[in-house]
Amino acid sequence: MVRVPLTDQERERGLRLGAVLREARGKRSMVEVADQAGISVETLRKIETGRIPTPAFFTVAAVADAVGLPLDGLRSAVDNQGAVLAP
Repeated sequence: MVRVPLTDQERERGLRLGAVLREARGKRSMVEVADQAGISVETLRKIETGRIPTPAFFTVAAVADAVGLPLDGLRSAVDNQGAVLAP
């Protein structure tokens, strides 16, 4: 199966998603958040740096829950160019 290349907008949205999740993580370590979300530290690192611009929904939901950010707040923050809402 051939995967359609991502658009510039999708890559930019992935970068914003990663930045919002990174900011919401605060001073907590990647190890702590990844463990709580049930994902690897490398996966979290790739999401936060935009290397995985379109992560699976349940992965995003698990990370958002681990950092205490409601999904609607996460979406608003990503849509508003990374303005993080206080959890």
